[in-house]
Amino acid sequence: MTEAYRTARRDEIIAAALRCFAEKGYQRTSMSDIIEESGLSAGAIYGHFAGKQELFAAVAGRVLEARRSELEARRGSTGEPLSPGMVVATLLEGMRGEPFGHVIVQLWAEASVDPAIRDLVQEVFRRLRGAVEAGLAEWAAVPGHVDDDPDEWAARMAPVVLGLGPGFMVQRAIIEGFDEEAYLRALPELLPH
Repeated sequence: MTEAYRTARRDEIIAAALRCFAEKGYQRTSMSDIIEESGLSAGAIYGHFAGKQELFAAVAGRVLEARRSELEARRGSTGEPLSPGMVVATLLEGMRGEPFGHVIVQLWAEASVDPAIRDLVQEVFRRLRGAVEAGLAEWAAVPGHVDDDPDEWAARMAPVVLGLGPGFMVQRAIIEGFDEEAYLRALPELLPH
């Protein structure tokens, strides 16, 4: 089995799991559901993933990695550092466009009570935080933006900036009539720009 084939098969399994989690939620999705959705054998799936927890972490990893890539692409396309408000707006705009973004809300809930899921997603969140921190440090290094050391400032601000994402996603998922546009418009007013 070539590495390209293995990667393609893993992607196929993750896509099937993502569809199942999006439709039924994490708790109500069984491995049988994922096997049926993928059209593969149980052995084919278990040859790539140990179980539902590992698949859930892989799904979350795919969604969050896309956000990290979008952030880096936007930073590269402007030729200038993104303001903290634009960093958050970029992340949230990506989540809005993600057809399975609500799966992330499930991930946060499961990770808060399941140490195995929390351990599986730590590296994904670490990479996302690293991208946010790098973007904030780049902006903070512009003379006049902050008085502190840019890297230290970015390290302090990254968790706060990342915290705005869950607030958006939870409200979007459960609050009827939540005004996404108003939330996104308020970010540059709230954060340094």
